[in-house]
Amino acid sequence: MTLKHSALLISSSLLIFMAVLIGGCTTPAEVSNQIIKDVNARVAFDIIQKNQDNPNFVIIDVRTPKEYADGHIERAINVDFNSDDFRSKITQLEKEEAYLIYCRSGNRSRGALQIMTELDFVEVYHLSAGIIGWLDEGLPTVK
Repeated sequence: MTLKHSALLISSSLLIFMAVLIGGCTTPAEVSNQIIKDVNARVAFDIIQKNQDNPNFVIIDVRTPKEYADGHIERAINVDFNSDDFRSKITQLEKEEAYLIYCRSGNRSRGALQIMTELDFVEVYHLSAGIIGWLDEGLPTVK
């Protein structure tokens, strides 16, 4: 191998090494600043308590208006996941605020979470067991 070939091989190797090194330096936080988390009822309760005085924290109940009227988490707003204008209503919300979303068992709110993630909401907590899990823990609701 000539000196010229050796220098070319070393240069190529360095370029590949640098590309791998630079490409490997990004973390998920640097790629996306979203906080998207499934939480159980106790953690959700703690998040709500910590954000009692935070006007930028919103609780969203994605059940039907009838389900909502039968009992919901205090301060929750109702945005029916099954309504034709659900996506439109969610799009109108401030993406930079923090949200806790829930439904009856976690299925509809899982769909809502997916939509909010796609729309680049910054911070969304999903009550994974829904209001059923909330009630199973003996946590309060209002009518």
